[in-house]
Amino acid sequence: MFLTISTTGTVDDPATDLGFLLHKHPDKAQRFSTSHGVAHVLYPEATAERCTAALLLEVDPVALVRRAKGRGGAPDSALAQYVNDRPYAASSLLAVALAAVFSTALKGRCEARPELPGRPRPLRIEVPALPARGGPALVERLFAPLGWTVAAEPVALDERFPEWGDSRYVRLVLEGEQTLADALRHLYVLLPVLDDSKHYWVAPDEVEKLLRSGAGWLADHPEQRLITSRYLARSRPLTRDALDRLALARLAEADDSEAEELDNAVDEEADTEEKPVPLAVQRRAAILGALRAAGAARVLDLGCGQGQLVGELLKDVRFTEVVGVDVSMRALKEADRRLHLEHMGERQAARVTLLQGSLAYTDRRLTGYDAAVLSEVVEHLDPPKLPALAYAVFGAARPVTVVVTTPNVEYNVRWESLPAGHVRHADHRFEWTREEFRAWAAEVAGRYGYGVEFAPVGPEDPEVGPPTQLAVFRRNETVKEAKAA
Repeated sequence: MFLTISTTGTVDDPATDLGFLLHKHPDKAQRFSTSHGVAHVLYPEATAERCTAALLLEVDPVALVRRAKGRGGAPDSALAQYVNDRPYAASSLLAVALAAVFSTALKGRCEARPELPGRPRPLRIEVPALPARGGPALVERLFAPLGWTVAAEPVALDERFPEWGDSRYVRLVLEGEQTLADALRHLYVLLPVLDDSKHYWVAPDEVEKLLRSGAGWLADHPEQRLITSRYLARSRPLTRDALDRLALARLAEADDSEAEELDNAVDEEADTEEKPVPLAVQRRAAILGALRAAGAARVLDLGCGQGQLVGELLKDVRFTEVVGVDVSMRALKEADRRLHLEHMGERQAARVTLLQGSLAYTDRRLTGYDAAVLSEVVEHLDPPKLPALAYAVFGAARPVTVVVTTPNVEYNVRWESLPAGHVRHADHRFEWTREEFRAWAAEVAGRYGYGVEFAPVGPEDPEVGPPTQLAVFRRNETVKEAKAA
């Protein structure tokens, strides 16, 4: 099996920096033992203008057969185990070798030149023989959405007999501006996906490997389901688990977890003595403070997501009943798992309930509570649905206190990692300025008989305000309440 990685450069930005990134010196040919053979790393060319690193994997077919015996062994007949394409065509064997030989590069680390891993470089990757069950079209569908220019040339079954047609192999060339770590992660996942086979038993820990290597790209890939299924050897339970977790990673409604990564990027100096408190933690603390100040005991967490706020509420005995509500069953299952409801004591379990429900509709189960929380929820709704949410919460459920938090879009300019004009989460339908949020809150409060006060969450910038804005609505007891229909 053979794979090359090439890059170009200049005298000031030499291509030989590839050696630092791979942690393999261009002047040396290195040899590494693997469980199925020997991997060699060498550099056919290494100049300031162009540098190419090659990985050659010599597969020992006898070792491959021996390790295939037992649970999860290869389904091939005895002869096919020895006479097949495994020693020659890129597969999970090459992916495992990539991870073993270039493990530090795969993690995006370079102690000698720490500024290099995060910088995209012009890369060209060539795989002379790649099994592609799905043909060149599938190769294009898998790599093109990741920013690669793809050339997948079919390999003929026999050039002397063109009428036999093409084999299931392609010669693959990828070109694009990528970080080396991203490029290696793409290959690690997609090589066995295209082969649609693995040389080892696929256990539950493969889900973790997939999510780790797919971080930052798999959740939004248009072929996510196919990639997940094939990578996990079409195991339905493992595929379902991986897809659920990918969906939850995108959802992140309760904690805005992707924005949390941006929060931590504000001050991430390696030598700082105090690690900044994530915005999600500050937000939960502000919500708990508002609920305690209101004297609430029975609380609704509307749009509870994965249950982080529910968990914090349960830690305080003054909250005697906590109800988490979410439209997503996946989110509720994850909340159940995080809260360990199955192993919770009887008294503690009696305090918590998880319900599936849509905030766009009235729900009699939600009436009669002291307080309700809408934490990072409203921005996930299309604006035309906001009046329905306002009526369901303020008009029908009518808790005494309602706490609402939402991002302050004005603060987005302070996120160095957030591209201009982008919202903090891919699922946000909008993000309000402080003036827009106050106008919406005042209109809702006036319509349904509430007073409203505002507070900042997170560091307040003198020019753009805080990263999160919070409103506390309190029902006006002097207003005659409408009777339930």
